[in-house]
Amino acid sequence: MHRRFIPRIRDLDQRPPGLPRRVVVFGISSLPSQALEALEALGRLSQVLLCVHNPCEHYWADIVADRDLLRAQRRRQARKPGMPEDLGEADLHQHAHPLLAAWGKQGRDYIRLLDEHDDPQRYGHLLEALRWQRIDVFEPHGGTTLLNQLQDDIRELRPLHETCVHWPAVNPARDESLRFHIAHSPQREVEVLHDRLLDRFQRDPELRPRDVIVMVPDVETYAPHVQAVFGQIDPGDPRHIPFALSDRSRRGREPLLVALERLLALPESRLAVSDLLDLLEVPAVRRRFGIGAQQLYLLHAWIEGSGIRWGLDGAQRASLGLPGGLEQNTWRFGLRRMLLGYAVAGPGTPSVDWSGIEPYDEVGGLDAAMVGQLDALLSALARWWSRLRQDAIPAQWGDRLRMLLADFFAAEDEREQGLLSQLDEALEAWEGACALARLEETLPLAVVRDSWLAAVDEPGLAQRFLGGAVNFCTLMPMRAIPFRVVCLLGMNDGDYPRIPTPMDFDLMAGNYRPGDRSRREDDRYLFLEALLSAREQLHLSWVGRSVRDNAPRPPSVLVTQLRDHLAAGWRLAEPAAGDGTGAEGPWLLRALTAEHPLQPFSPRNFPSDGTGPLFTYAREWNAVHAPRSQGRSGVGEPGDPGERPAIGQPLAERPADAPLAPEDLGGFLRNPVKSFFNRRLGVFFDEETPAAEDQEPFVLDGLSRWSARDYLVGNALADPDSPERWEASLTAALATLRRSGQLPLAGLGSIVADELRSEIGDLLERYREAIARLPRRVERPEQVRFEHAGLVVEGMLTGLRAEATGAPALLRHRAGPLRGKVPAWRYDVFAHAWVTHLLANASGLELTTVLVGTDTGLDWAPVPAADAADALRSLLDGWSAGQRSPLPVACQTACAWLEAEAAGKDPGAAAAGAYEGGWQSAGELGRSPYHARAFPSAGHLLGAEGFVHWAHALYRPLFGAVHVAAETAA
Repeated sequence: MHRRFIPRIRDLDQRPPGLPRRVVVFGISSLPSQALEALEALGRLSQVLLCVHNPCEHYWADIVADRDLLRAQRRRQARKPGMPEDLGEADLHQHAHPLLAAWGKQGRDYIRLLDEHDDPQRYGHLLEALRWQRIDVFEPHGGTTLLNQLQDDIRELRPLHETCVHWPAVNPARDESLRFHIAHSPQREVEVLHDRLLDRFQRDPELRPRDVIVMVPDVETYAPHVQAVFGQIDPGDPRHIPFALSDRSRRGREPLLVALERLLALPESRLAVSDLLDLLEVPAVRRRFGIGAQQLYLLHAWIEGSGIRWGLDGAQRASLGLPGGLEQNTWRFGLRRMLLGYAVAGPGTPSVDWSGIEPYDEVGGLDAAMVGQLDALLSALARWWSRLRQDAIPAQWGDRLRMLLADFFAAEDEREQGLLSQLDEALEAWEGACALARLEETLPLAVVRDSWLAAVDEPGLAQRFLGGAVNFCTLMPMRAIPFRVVCLLGMNDGDYPRIPTPMDFDLMAGNYRPGDRSRREDDRYLFLEALLSAREQLHLSWVGRSVRDNAPRPPSVLVTQLRDHLAAGWRLAEPAAGDGTGAEGPWLLRALTAEHPLQPFSPRNFPSDGTGPLFTYAREWNAVHAPRSQGRSGVGEPGDPGERPAIGQPLAERPADAPLAPEDLGGFLRNPVKSFFNRRLGVFFDEETPAAEDQEPFVLDGLSRWSARDYLVGNALADPDSPERWEASLTAALATLRRSGQLPLAGLGSIVADELRSEIGDLLERYREAIARLPRRVERPEQVRFEHAGLVVEGMLTGLRAEATGAPALLRHRAGPLRGKVPAWRYDVFAHAWVTHLLANASGLELTTVLVGTDTGLDWAPVPAADAADALRSLLDGWSAGQRSPLPVACQTACAWLEAEAAGKDPGAAAAGAYEGGWQSAGELGRSPYHARAFPSAGHLLGAEGFVHWAHALYRPLFGAVHVAAETAA
């Protein structure tokens, strides 16, 4: 078409109707040669004005290595005075600016192409008649700041050796025009930016948010962080900064479009639990099926409890290449369980096997109607999963997609209705385009989906830019306009310049010509334009430290080139104290660079004197650091120290008005640090790893395996005095687990069931032996009570057994092993039984405790009342101390220390291994987030004052009882 257009327009003698008299090209950084040829040909008939942003006042095409290829016959710009007409290789660097040479290839090629296509001989006589003279719109920046000096060097084409002698030394205390910031994550980059802008607004009342632009390589990556930092401040707070996010894709931002894209991906979707829950997060979808936002939590619990993982049914799974008939853990499987549970069961109802379906008995009451709404949603998904798999002509696709919108979305507010209208208009436009093209072939869903959503996602006038707020946008053309403050975030190595994905059919990549698009050259020139656009301040930041191990990470090569140029061309005004080389470039870079800590509440952000390169306006942390500094708490609002105690200080004492239960003391013995966080601070960490709700079980992990064993043992021992029924109860419980979807599919489920049966069988055999030794039930409960130092522990002992004429015994089972590796026993699982054992013997019951596990059993003989009382006093002393601050002790670690001491080995090495674990074991540190918070390494725990004392005071009696029982059994 271009080859036909050029000869045709050159043959015209007058302007065709509709062609404007004047064409203005404004704000374009680069145009390909083909477009310039078209504009040149158009210039015969219309006036063509090109407004070009030129970074340099002088002709600078010769500063590249291949200058002979780029030598222009016509030059719109004049040479810099003093520059030779012919530059040799040896003299090239003496007349060039390094950054202009490194980053300016795109602009240099564009200006040269303009000179080639612009022939003043054709219109020079007209300009002379108008007494035209050349006007250069270049203005000096003044050179008062480092940023202006750098910009002036580029404008003047000043080489490095001239820079070194032309500018005075830099005083960073007075010159803040250029700063580098190193952070650990994009979140910290945005937090640092927020603090710096607040500081700048406070010191310069004339600066407005609209005077600030923030550019990033990908705004979608930074948008959540911007919302989390700038969006969390209430508009009434003095720290609030109005902001606007531009260049965002609507497909990833509008919930309705996100839901629509998921629906259009149904044929390829696994329909996992998370997929459907994400769909229900969209109000228009919930409204269509009558599900309230407050019902989602209950619905999620039902979905998880009924065993749903992924897939509509066995047929949908089979379409993905799996064998047919795999219904277990599908949506149909879980829905049948819910419906049967509502029909025949309720909480506490015995298990019912109806056509191989295990009822899910949590569904009931008024909320049960939600199962019908879930069924309507699943029916609609199944219907559209089938329809969308069939190819169709464009007209049929139009009808289908309109029905899809009607089936899944019920718009209520104006925004949703407008979006649905845009979707309908885009669909209508697509149908019209297909009709004009006479496209009557059948099309697959992928083609229709991409065309439809891409039309809705096109940028429009709704994109806010220059809207009176701090603008966050992507580094792209048309953004290089003057702002008082320009901020560049995400300048990481590999992220900028952005690396394009190579394509086999890209012929331009192997045959580059001046004017062709190149992503890397585009990004280099955009960086140069951003630097030149900053009027007063340039803020540069990157993720320069690893968030995992604090290892240094390099910035973008462009930032490195800029820093090298500054270090070579400028010097620091005052040497660093005690170092005669302080005026050299590296010291200047240190003065211009701020390395920020990992967390905003770091003490480094709260200097004792209230001043320094690091600070924060997050006044929420002021009380924590009140003894150190009040810091910069907010714009015009001083901090209020003393609201909360500093980290590590205990809270005020609470009255001990209620006695402790044996379970309280047992929980403390098992994990003293957890007891402090839970009972004293009211802090609960999530210790359980969330279930993989999108995948059906192939094996049982540690927690699931323990839960299954506990369920099986509980069913088998429902009638402990009838061993003849245990096997049948165990078989029925295994069948229930399989029907409820908690065991793996098919043959894998049989293997796991056999393993569980074997493990439980060993436990039941030991329990049967214990029942034979203790045949008599003690029906009357025994009360136990102990008091020490104002603390009371009391409780009731039930379910005791005894020999025919002997003292009472406590029989306890654990659906897991009693032995460990390091240490040799699971002392932590003995904690509750040990406290009960001590209380009973201290009360004079002479209680024997029998423990049964899947691997072995233990019998604890009665403890003399005086010894039991001494052990309880030590426990209660530890309790009192452990409620004031976290005790530096851990159960398994302390017992590993005691074991090593008894064996004459190195106790420190054994305790460290038990605490930190190895490549096959997480250790107590990995199992307890409470210890990880208070004592993050074995060195912190073992090196703390009091570890050895509390290891002996709390765990020596338990350690002795276990080993005596083990030796007796052997």
